[in-house]
Amino acid sequence: MLHYIIDGNNVIGKIPELFRLQKSDKQRSREQLVYLLQKYFANKKLNLTLHFDGFANTPLSLTKGKIIYSENKPADFFIRENIERVKNRKNIILVTSDNELVNFGKACGCTITSSKDFGMTLTKGNSEDEEKSRTEEINDVEEWKRIFLKK
Repeated sequence: MLHYIIDGNNVIGKIPELFRLQKSDKQRSREQLVYLLQKYFANKKLNLTLHFDGFANTPLSLTKGKIIYSENKPADFFIRENIERVKNRKNIILVTSDNELVNFGKACGCTITSSKDFGMTLTKGNSEDEEKSRTEEINDVEEWKRIFLKK
């Protein structure tokens, strides 16, 4: 079974909306990332470990996995530990853009996904869902003509 190990703050930093939110409300940006992960992984069989730097303000939870707060240590320390504990490291998908973690993950045989690419994957569905619901709302041929044949 695939095991995603995600560098949470790193992913937040690569999603513009969450990065802006993090500056004013760190907890809310974490909540939004957890929401995106829950939605993205809803119907997939996998394990998931999300790592955050610092302390849990209001503890969050994932239905597909767990959240680890690093408290006084850097999250990278716990991410490395997490990778080392997994028996079949070829099943790990490490999501980070931290060069040291990328190199460590590669050396351990993990698949690496950059935080930027993963962030785009997470947020891509949101804009597609909004567009789909909008087009479903406009199911009247006359409404389409009005929109596209404006002069």
